[in-house]
Amino acid sequence: MSLFQPLPSYKISSCDKTLDLSQPHIMGILNVTPDSFSDGGQFNVVDKAVAHCQQMIEEGATIIDIGGESTRPNADAVGTAEEMQRVVPVVRAIRQQCGEDIWLSIDTSNPEVMKAAFDAGADIWNDVRALKREGAAVLAAELDIPVMLMHMRGEPTTMNNLAHYDDVISDVRAELLSRIDEVTRIGVKREKIIIDPGFGFAKDYEHHCALLSQLSSLQALGLPMMFGISRKRFLAEVLSKSGVEVVTTTNAVDRDVVGTAAGIFALQQGAGIIRTHNVAMMQQAVALWRQLSAHNYP
Repeated sequence: MSLFQPLPSYKISSCDKTLDLSQPHIMGILNVTPDSFSDGGQFNVVDKAVAHCQQMIEEGATIIDIGGESTRPNADAVGTAEEMQRVVPVVRAIRQQCGEDIWLSIDTSNPEVMKAAFDAGADIWNDVRALKREGAAVLAAELDIPVMLMHMRGEPTTMNNLAHYDDVISDVRAELLSRIDEVTRIGVKREKIIIDPGFGFAKDYEHHCALLSQLSSLQALGLPMMFGISRKRFLAEVLSKSGVEVVTTTNAVDRDVVGTAAGIFALQQGAGIIRTHNVAMMQQAVALWRQLSAHNYP
């Protein structure tokens, strides 16, 4: 496979908008939580959240992923009312102040939160639990919006105990396919589905190495792919094994360079959406990839 082979030709629609995924898109992360692992408490006030959103749009994000509940291992659960209070005012304010062109994704597994966010102007449902909560798949079908189905086993509190695979590539592909079949039987349209291999969820260092090396195998599912590894533990493990003392111990924000490199590896294997905390850095890398791709495939 060429390093600069064009992305698969996919389009995702929501209401009266269409997202062309034959070109790469950067999804900027907006955590409106007090306890997310790298930026908790920074943007959980509406005006700060909107300002950060505006900055990410200026830096090149076309999708903003808004999350009101941390899914880091052993994070505290958040009640429906609290999650809704965190997310919905931010969605409404962004839509009012940033316009209709920006795509707003909601990182939630709670159908009530998603419905309220959709009514406030959200476009995409990003669910780490792949619509497994009661009523989630039915609601996704009723709203007829794009959904991101992520591979995970168990819950954030139990997933690390379930990171056992016969073959991680085949198993992740088979488990995603099973979930796709289940939600489409309930009524979710296949053309509304985006897959997420679930980096950081129920996978260890070796699993991550295998997945990132063979991500293109998931193209066999015939669906667009979102890639999210920004600032996650695997990147810290990579740096700790580098043999370079100055980078062996890092804070989450120190992993943006290696995360950007991983994003490009994913992009060249067919991932049309790259989810990141550092939009500006990812945008620079994507700009190079796009121009080299255009040069090689005019």
